[in-house]
Amino acid sequence: MSDAITDEGVERLRRRIGVAHPHPQPPRYYVPNEDSFRHVAEAYGDDNPLWCDPIHGRNSRWGSAIAPPPLVGGDTLIGEDEVTSLDRETAALLRGDPLRGVHAFYSGSYREWWNPLLPGTRVTRRNALVGVHDKQGEFAGRAVHEWSAEVFAAAGGPVLAGQYRLMIRAEREKATERKKNDQIEIRPYSDDDLAAIDDIYRGERDRRRGREPRYWEDVEEGDGLGPLVKGPLRVTDMVVWHTGMGMGLYGVKALRLSYDQRLRIPRFFRPDDLNIPDVQQRVHWDPEWARQAGNPACYDYGRMRETWLIHLCTDWMGDDAWLWKLDCQFRRFNYVGDTHWIGGRVTRKYLAEGGRPAVDLDLWGTNQRGEVTVPGHASVLLPSRDLGPVKLPEPPGAAANCHETLVALADRFASGSN
Repeated sequence: MSDAITDEGVERLRRRIGVAHPHPQPPRYYVPNEDSFRHVAEAYGDDNPLWCDPIHGRNSRWGSAIAPPPLVGGDTLIGEDEVTSLDRETAALLRGDPLRGVHAFYSGSYREWWNPLLPGTRVTRRNALVGVHDKQGEFAGRAVHEWSAEVFAAAGGPVLAGQYRLMIRAEREKATERKKNDQIEIRPYSDDDLAAIDDIYRGERDRRRGREPRYWEDVEEGDGLGPLVKGPLRVTDMVVWHTGMGMGLYGVKALRLSYDQRLRIPRFFRPDDLNIPDVQQRVHWDPEWARQAGNPACYDYGRMRETWLIHLCTDWMGDDAWLWKLDCQFRRFNYVGDTHWIGGRVTRKYLAEGGRPAVDLDLWGTNQRGEVTVPGHASVLLPSRDLGPVKLPEPPGAAANCHETLVALADRFASGSN
């Protein structure tokens, strides 16, 4: 097995750009409705009535409850594959990993939303590699930034959203990471610590903008967002996350269905201390297995913290605004027992394409050790007293379907303007 990035491997990878393929898991929600909206929102601690209360939604500018942004995309949440099978030549092109043996780090996520998802909508999806960028650094050696895209549309249109995943393929494993993990101490909380966290929770609904429009004219560069608190993280929070979000790319199953899965992918299973085969993914809820993997405790999914940044934005912007773009990086683990303070700042106020009033935001999640584990950015379209209600953004290339969107995204990522 090679552990080096080669010109041949990079070229083989690039030949896959724009080639649509089936997703490895079916969607959790084939036809999401208001119940789906509520379950997903509550999975990340959000009870915004715009997604959770049908009556509130009907009285909003959207005329209906709408899906919370994390649902419109999200790993395996929605979208029936438009491409369900591959011809022999395409299957051969996509077979295997051209960089097999090279470490892969899930480094970041970038998302865009173009239209709301309404209850009872059947959703389709397409998936493809869209960017392969060859990088060279003095410290890390050669690396490849591998961008994959998933795009979603209502059956028959319009295009809803795009979700892009950055995998960094690096020749040298960061051996110091495990040593850093060994030094992490998760300390017990005092009653005063917990009371301070509860104080922020207590005021969360009051800080939610809701029905009151946040007009573009009233926002200034430098304005702050938050605070929003998430934690202390519990294994219980991981369980609740899965009830709304499903089991993601791994598709973990129960009982006999788990047995069927073990027959298909036996290497995904390892015995526990009772010699019972269990999934590798249990690092997120089994503390002993997490310690064996070199971590001081169980830890979250990066996508959890992405949803927390989204929660901050949607609480701040109000029902009449539109979350257009959001990106974030997953810098460090978030362990069971950690608490995150989610904050942000307006960095730019401007008219976006088509004269749309917009603001750009810096976002971050900081743990109780003062470490920023999830820096991010967002772009929000706001209603304007002078220019009127929000006008929804155009998909890339004014695409009308998933295929056209993927073509436009491959062009965008090739130019490095992502």
